Amino acid sequence: MSSAQVHVITHPLVQHKLTLMRQKDRSTSSFRRLLGEIGMLMAYEVTREMPTQLIEIETPLETMRAPVIDGKKTVFVSIMRAGAGFLDGMLNVVPGAR
Repeated sequence: MSSAQVHVITHPLVQHKLTLMRQKDRSTSSFRRLLGEIGMLMAYEVTREMPTQLIEIETPLETMRAPVIDGKKTVFVSIMRAGAGFLDGMLNVVPGAR
């Protein structure tokens, strides 16, 4: 049996955008824009623990080892139709995800 975890995002920016979305006079396009912005903020939170690996890169000053996300198989899955709006925002932050 798996242990399900719920992470409640209480960040002030997310709470602010949720408040704006809940206003009854909010236009559909504004609602969608805010939903995408929340998706981007959520992507930041859900990728916090992603493993990284060091690669060697050339900077304008010197060669260095710098972190990149480990692996090429990051997948975001929208479980419900309502989650599709979040998906666009998340893919803006992690464009290589499937």
